[in-house]
Formats: sequence, structure tokens, C-alpha cells
Amino acid sequence: MLQANTLAAIEQYLLGLDAAKAADMRALHAFILGLNGQAQLWFDDGKNTENKTVSNPNIGYGNFTQIYADGSAKEFFQIGISANTTGISIYILGKKNKGYLAQHFGSTLGKAKITGYCIKFKNLQAINLDVLQAAILYGFATED
Repeated sequence: MLQANTLAAIEQYLLGLDAAKAADMRALHAFILGLNGQAQLWFDDGKNTENKTVSNPNIGYGNFTQIYADGSAKEFFQIGISANTTGISIYILGKKNKGYLAQHFGSTLGKAKITGYCIKFKNLQAINLDVLQAAILYGFATED
């Protein structure tokens, strides 16, 4: 959900996290903005149209059009970051090759679990930031 005051919503979200996770999320937020400061900024509160929580809140960056199986479309972010109970998740969305992240970054990223579009890790110290940078830049690229 795109909000009128995205920066304030992001700050409110970060203030609600424990200190260590908030510090990592702030560092990651600055890191991503440093890679693509022109990217559209999003905040998704994780609630659906009925105001039910369906996911963890996400800070999003960039823009792509998600096309669904029924032919409908929705604008969404390319890169998303979210705090979760065990650490941090980074979502790299809009890519067709669901094995690319694990194949190209899995062996060098560090202590992280990689699925088709998600990189999950405990904290920033557990991963190689140079490899994470390459993965995020792949996410921002328009070609799959």
C-alpha cells in the first residue's frame, strides 16, 4: 500500500523494532538508497483491504508492474526489506527466473536462506555486503 507520507510511515515502523534489528534495518535502508537513491520509495503495512494483517510490513524500493494469472496488474516495489521474528528478509520481486538468486549468490552470500525471491538472514554481520549489493542491483535491473 502506497501511503501519502511514506517517510513518516517508515520511521514509525523502524521505531517499533527492537534496537539491534532497527539498527540493521536503518543501515540496510541507507545501503539500498545509496545503490539507487532515485528509486520510488514504498511502505507496505502488511494489511489487506479489510485491514487484516497478511504479511510483515515492508519498506520497498523501485517499481514494476506485477501481472497476475487472471490478467490483472498491480504496481509494486522491486526490492523490499522486512524485519521478521528471526531476522531480516529482503525480497527481490518481478524476476522470472526463481532459481537465479540461489544459483548466483547462494554460495558467497554468507549465512542466509535463499528462496525464489527472498533472502533471509539473522543480521547484517551474517552476510557478505558486496554479494548482497550485487543481488540488489540485479533486482533493480529491468532485464531478467
